[in-house]
Amino acid sequence: MSLHSKQMVKILYALVDKYDEQKEYLSDLDNKIGDGDHGINLARGYGAIRGKLQSATEDIDFNKLFKTVCGMTLLSTVGGASGPLLGTFYLEAAKKCEPVFELSDAKVVECFEAGLAGIMFRGKAVVGEKTMVDAMFPAVEVLKEKVGAGSSLKEAFTAATEVAYAAAVKT
Repeated sequence: MSLHSKQMVKILYALVDKYDEQKEYLSDLDNKIGDGDHGINLARGYGAIRGKLQSATEDIDFNKLFKTVCGMTLLSTVGGASGPLLGTFYLEAAKKCEPVFELSDAKVVECFEAGLAGIMFRGKAVVGEKTMVDAMFPAVEVLKEKVGAGSSLKEAFTAATEVAYAAAVKT
């Protein structure tokens, strides 16, 4: 089993659409404890990723996809703490990738573990502090567990998403 960079591009387009669709909801949530621009910032950042994907004239390898297209773009376009944290996720994931167009399932897990570790280091966050780490940490653990047990990436990500959602609701 593996993940091709073309599949990852499709996933990124889906994220772009979801952030754009949910920007008001995310900003309303942020307004309760912050300045109310979280959804707008994420929609802008992922919209910039869409622009880079659309302007690509050839297939993009995973290293470039994670480092340049996602990581550097989010760092430069998303304000607040989210830009540096999410940008770091992708930059750390990129360090686990050679310039290849296909990643094994185990390598995908390594990328997510590295990304999460980067967020925890940069944000000086640990589980239990009511941050994105509270949702991401158990999700990455489930992703690792499921892939290690032979589940498909789709099954593993579905389970990880469910765990992340449940943890986010508790936070």
